[in-house]
Amino acid sequence: MIFDGSGQPPVTGDVLIENGRIAAVGEQLEVPAAAEVVDCRGLAIAPGFIDLHSHSDLQVLENRKEKTLQGVTTEVVGNCGFSPYPCGDHAPDLREFANGIFRGDDRWAYATASDYFAAVERSAGHSVHSLIGHGSLRVASFGQRQGPLEARELDTLDGELRTALSAGAAGLSTGLMYAPGSSAPFEELVRLCQSVARAGKLYATHMRSYSFELLESVEEQLALARATGCRLQISHLQAVGQANWDKQRRALDAIEAAAREGIDVEFDIYPYRAGSTVMTQLLPQWALEGGTDRMISRLRDTTERRRIAEEAVSSMAQRWRDIFVTSVRSGLNQRLVGQHLDEIAARLGVDPIDAAIDLIIQEEGAVNIVSFNQSEANLRELLTHPLCSVISDGFYVNGRPHPRLHGTFPFLLGQIARDEKWMPLESAIHKITEKPAARLGLRDRGRIATGLRADLVVFDPAVISSPATYENPEQDPVGVVAVYRATPA
Repeated sequence: MIFDGSGQPPVTGDVLIENGRIAAVGEQLEVPAAAEVVDCRGLAIAPGFIDLHSHSDLQVLENRKEKTLQGVTTEVVGNCGFSPYPCGDHAPDLREFANGIFRGDDRWAYATASDYFAAVERSAGHSVHSLIGHGSLRVASFGQRQGPLEARELDTLDGELRTALSAGAAGLSTGLMYAPGSSAPFEELVRLCQSVARAGKLYATHMRSYSFELLESVEEQLALARATGCRLQISHLQAVGQANWDKQRRALDAIEAAAREGIDVEFDIYPYRAGSTVMTQLLPQWALEGGTDRMISRLRDTTERRRIAEEAVSSMAQRWRDIFVTSVRSGLNQRLVGQHLDEIAARLGVDPIDAAIDLIIQEEGAVNIVSFNQSEANLRELLTHPLCSVISDGFYVNGRPHPRLHGTFPFLLGQIARDEKWMPLESAIHKITEKPAARLGLRDRGRIATGLRADLVVFDPAVISSPATYENPEQDPVGVVAVYRATPA
């Protein structure tokens, strides 16, 4: 069965590959005498899967297997405002800023986009495209300082952005819930997105809020697209916390209206109810001003700690039992991995926010969490929406990763499409092939058609699935039979 990536039902036929390209597609093709024949009867063939939103920025340089085992042949890193370049004169600051997402050490540094792309070309086993992170841009130029930039500083930031875009960056990403990007005013984003629009690249955003201010955050990004003409990709759209679940339909109404108006806007989401991030996201982002040392100093000050705790609790959309620890830096707290914050607090005899703050202090901010954010009904509405691409949003941790790192794409095709019947298999494949390719402007992949790259996945549609769970996430998928990749580009 050939699923060509268009979203149309499959057809039965053969695919001829020659010199890394699809040479022919059809029924009972004449087989060249020198051809190797691979019998795929009873199986399905699809274009190589495209992960439009990943945080494997450093791991792609290690040629890791986790994405290949899922059928991924193209991966997009540099999301949510985090990219491993440029570092400018602030390499230690950039590592401190990004290592919670990158699982990096204290040695990596890429002065420019070109340096990073050269490392990708030498090391990556599949095709890697990178957005330049707005947070990394700011850190590289001004360290961990927050707040609006002066005109000349904005000129510097915009110049660095244009240099990276010229070097091959796929676009710009913002992480407007992560300091220092969270402190950037609308006018700064307008300036940068004008450059992205002129370059014809993609703008992807982790918005300022997905909970109580979800609607305002969506409207800000739509206003930004209207003002600049940029192609807007809203990253991992969702309504976080039960009190906000009813906001999702209104957010989609605004996006749909903008699309009808002619705004180039789409969104993406991973096929799980829970997300994952760093624990410092629970704190007000002003508390992170100046980096980890200054954050910890504030948390140790009685007055400042009380203020931070009150703001954190008042802005919490989830329940404490919705959040569990996935990794910590030291051996002191390894026993806490897999435990929910309400359980940890009860055992210690303290309030959950105090348990969280104490853990952040002890681990110097290096704590990762998984948080159950969405309702099943909302997740289904997002995944089946015509403007949605499906992503992993996966990142590596020194502990227990989210199961999406190991299982997103087989989970979508198996448990979501085949078993739950949320969508036809051909629709699910479209959301991880042709649709993300179009968002990136990649015309040479995402479809099974003559002349395109021979990035292909062979899988068993009756078997494909992911056994990865929150309790045991590091399990390989099943049902992916073979992955064919053209030369990385």
